[in-house]
Amino acid sequence: MKLYFEEYPYPVDLLHENLGNEVNLSYLQGGSLAKVPYVGYYFNSNINDTVFILPKVFISESQQAFDRYNPIEIIDLSPYDNPLKAKADDEVVFELSAWLYQAINHFVERKQRSNISSEVQIQNIKPMGEKGSKTIIETILSLVGFQKKHCNLFTYISLVKSSGNNKVHWNKTISKVQPVFKDDRPYYMDFRNKRKVINFDEELIILFYSVLNYLSLTYHFKLQLVQGFALMRPSRIKSLIESGKGTRILQKIRRNYFTDELVELWNLLYAFFDKAEMVGSGKPYQEKLLVSNFNLVFEDMIDQLISDDRYNVPKELWEQQDGKIVDHIYKDSSVIDEDKFIYYIGDSKYYKEETSLSENSIYKQFTYAKNVIQYNINLFNHEDNPPKDVRYRDPLTEGYNITPNFFIRGFIDFNDPNSQEQKLTKNAEFERNMHFFNRLFDRDSLFLQSYNINFMFVVASYVNNTEEVALKKSLQAMLRRDFISFIESRFEFSVLEPREDSVPIQDLVEKYFKRLNGKIYQPSEGGNLLILALDKDNRYQFDNLQLLSQIETDFHIYDYRLGTDFHETKKPIPFQYLDTPVSVAAEKRVSTDKVEELHTQQSQYRQYRQASILFGVYKDPEHLDWILKNKKYNVRLGERAGAVKRTRQVVSAEYLILYELKNETNYLVFRLSDKHFIWNNQKMKEMGYVISEEDEKRQYYIYTLADRIELGDIDIAGVLNRKKAEFEKDTGETMEEGTPIYVFENEFQVGRWDTNAAKKG
Repeated sequence: MKLYFEEYPYPVDLLHENLGNEVNLSYLQGGSLAKVPYVGYYFNSNINDTVFILPKVFISESQQAFDRYNPIEIIDLSPYDNPLKAKADDEVVFELSAWLYQAINHFVERKQRSNISSEVQIQNIKPMGEKGSKTIIETILSLVGFQKKHCNLFTYISLVKSSGNNKVHWNKTISKVQPVFKDDRPYYMDFRNKRKVINFDEELIILFYSVLNYLSLTYHFKLQLVQGFALMRPSRIKSLIESGKGTRILQKIRRNYFTDELVELWNLLYAFFDKAEMVGSGKPYQEKLLVSNFNLVFEDMIDQLISDDRYNVPKELWEQQDGKIVDHIYKDSSVIDEDKFIYYIGDSKYYKEETSLSENSIYKQFTYAKNVIQYNINLFNHEDNPPKDVRYRDPLTEGYNITPNFFIRGFIDFNDPNSQEQKLTKNAEFERNMHFFNRLFDRDSLFLQSYNINFMFVVASYVNNTEEVALKKSLQAMLRRDFISFIESRFEFSVLEPREDSVPIQDLVEKYFKRLNGKIYQPSEGGNLLILALDKDNRYQFDNLQLLSQIETDFHIYDYRLGTDFHETKKPIPFQYLDTPVSVAAEKRVSTDKVEELHTQQSQYRQYRQASILFGVYKDPEHLDWILKNKKYNVRLGERAGAVKRTRQVVSAEYLILYELKNETNYLVFRLSDKHFIWNNQKMKEMGYVISEEDEKRQYYIYTLADRIELGDIDIAGVLNRKKAEFEKDTGETMEEGTPIYVFENEFQVGRWDTNAAKKG
């Protein structure tokens, strides 16, 4: 048995030695090296041996076979010093080869029945050109399969054969054996046991297991023998093949078998000896089953495993008008609507490319999705009776449904290369395509996920022709759940409900259309509810908070998780964004049952329609110099003393009253710009800020100073004392010194404070 790997560069002489001129090679520059562009099986009568060519997925990134062998050193699996034998990997090779042979054979049969890519070149030579005749490898697999299927039968026959054999036959013993007398009593030193007549079942089974044992040594597969049978030596089986006696022995005993199982076994053994004797006769003989472009064979495997039947999918979706052919497409529940469907689009590769995802592949995959979207939009725009179960666009918000798009690649567990466990894992890498940022429900906002699937699980499912609805649906459900998880990790979802029942939802959508376009989507049974999606990226947090503070006048805003019933979502969001803890020194701390009350209090901020003013401190002259030099002022975020949360009042602060920590009568007043940032410790250090805490996860909310303004006397001490007293009353705790204080203009009296005057500068 010889072993090669697809697309691996071998010295030309090592290829010609075992492949001859019957397999086309791809020669590399210089001509001393060449690659085999095929996967499959080839029997070379010149060397009287089989050659297997495994897919390149079994070559690791370090160019090692099974991630531990030099492919050139394991071509010949016959020698006892072959490296594969150390870990019994030679047994694994035959199993892998057998599975792949059956997969290719299944592909050839499917290709003959259906329209499968013609880019796959097939070299298929059956023995003697006979229709339905089996190759040597198929004959061997039939024998191995029979043993696995009927092992209980063989055990039963073995027990019947052995029963009574150890019982003494006294009549024969007395008449045939001379006893020894002692004290006038006879003692027999030998016995005659009961022996049955010739057991023809035993004869056939001995021949069967002897053949299996011979093949296991040649093709390196595990063999579990049944006890109680004395087997022929491999050299004896070889002699039967070379002399042609194997078929003659079987012909003599043919009439001794009548049960279906033993008749089937006789036929299998006769087919084996007939084939082996013909090959051993030296007559020209050839068997070949090779395919090029094995990635297209793998594509068909994945298609059978996860895709809908092509006849149940509009042809324009997978055979697109621009000439592109979609690898995999199936219809499943939308990530927004459980009862509405959308098409999931996939592309498969059975090996990992040198570059994780090529730009060409990514571009094509996004184009597939855009074509599918446009096709379905055309149906809604032009068809009299568009499909009611598929929904790509919401007419109210003009938002587009989320279109799942993915790559799926085969992988090998090199610790257990023959494992057929159902494994589907997600890669960290993903790609996104968009026209507008922070608009999930825009038609050009597309995401491309990447998955790895156990290669041998796919092969085994394909060979077994697994088209079970349960398995297919479980894989589709897995992809849907993962896509939901992926989207939720990057977007914050909310449900919007109008505050006033008398105000039509259409009017509110129109009122905020400019701000909410691409951010909202109404499910098919949405009623007066909308789903809002906001990008979690720090770049958009300030814009998102501003948006929330604006629409909060007209909408209740509730937390929402994709895949749940949005009609039952009634948990208000108190202007806390992302994972910022609720516990904040400058705000009231409330229990969960008072969240609605806090939400109402924050809503009431809107009635003031006036400036939010930040009272902040500088600790010393160096701190003040940093603030003035960088025109930045920071407040803490998170779960720590003196931290604030990102409420509307924090986000919309228009003025900063900057006072000295130890002497509040020293202060400066600044107008704040609308450019806000969120920085971590590392960024603060880069800006020259002195950090006392080394936690890299610490975050700061950064204001940008616009210009300095002059105002009259401000009773800063009075404001601070009043806010501290309110804080202690509400929380039972003492406010940390230097905690930022946010107030509205009418919450304190100053001799010359005039917002209008301040705006004039």
